[in-house]
Amino acid sequence: MPRSKLSLIVLALVALSLIGLGSALLLRGPGPAAVQTSGEALVGGPFEMINQKGETVTEADFEGRHTLIFFGFTYCPDVCPLTLEIIDAAMDELGPISEQVQPVFVTVDPERDTPDVIAEYLSYFGDNIVGLTGSPAQVADMLSTYRVYAAKTGDITTQDYLMDHSTIVYLMGPDGRFMTHFSQIVSPKDLAAQIRARL
Repeated sequence: MPRSKLSLIVLALVALSLIGLGSALLLRGPGPAAVQTSGEALVGGPFEMINQKGETVTEADFEGRHTLIFFGFTYCPDVCPLTLEIIDAAMDELGPISEQVQPVFVTVDPERDTPDVIAEYLSYFGDNIVGLTGSPAQVADMLSTYRVYAAKTGDITTQDYLMDHSTIVYLMGPDGRFMTHFSQIVSPKDLAAQIRARL
């Protein structure tokens, strides 16, 4: 085959390939938009709840102090009391600088956890933990704000049900913004050390 004819065939094949590639790109349309992240976790925000004294509490009441927030319920048989014991021990471990940190227990079970019930429950874990409850709507709003999962489990037709829920402890800054979170199985010493490093 003459070289000039072979060159024409190669050029034609290249042109067809380029046309096919262009068509595929046009048919596919624009690629996905670039994902932009702020680098800040979407945890926390405004809330209105009731503390164990029956007083209305909002996020503004904690401004200027770090908060260590744990969601649980007073009928919890194991994880919740263990976590509250760890938090209380970590506050002791911190010593005087624990004044900069406000531990907060938020119920995921507002139907049973009234202010009086929470007050009695928290009395077993020192005297510096603020307990929060509220109407089911108020609690649901705060769960959503903090990205917390909670659902009744067991026999929900009686008062003997349990609550399946997230067991993360959040450390929020003095401005109410998320700083970090901890597993409920962290030791008091490790929890105190990690909090101290962020104060």
